[in-house]
Amino acid sequence: MTTPQDDHWLTRPTTIRRLWTGFAIVLALTVLAELGIHIKGYFGLDDWLAFGAVFGFLACVAMVLIAKVLGLLLKRPDDFYRD
Repeated sequence: MTTPQDDHWLTRPTTIRRLWTGFAIVLALTVLAELGIHIKGYFGLDDWLAFGAVFGFLACVAMVLIAKVLGLLLKRPDDFYRD
């Protein structure tokens, strides 16, 4: 038996594939737009091509890894609130 949540438009494989494709196209267009726009860097590295995309990706990876470590450190047993 299927529930209404199983047929949500965000859980369909075709929608997920289209979203990934759309996000990849937007990212590629943003990086390509940097070829025509002069980016004035303040720290030397930040004027490189696609620096924002790479920095954002690495920051996201770092946040996920830190969250996993925090989850391991702060995890409580399943019966923590039982008497």
